[in-house]
Amino acid sequence: MRRTRVAGIYRKTGNLRAVQLLLGHARMDSTVRYLGVELEDALHIAETIEI
Repeated sequence: MRRTRVAGIYRKTGNLRAVQLLLGHARMDSTVRYLGVELEDALHIAETIEI
């Protein structure tokens, strides 16, 4: 359940930092691994989202 909820937040916002804070991870690579995506892919997605 936790992974599903966090993945949903990431899909809706594309905000890796927010997900990292929600999970309490010190390192971004831990967050990316938890979500099951590649770091490069996640960073590319985050860069393409307009803020």
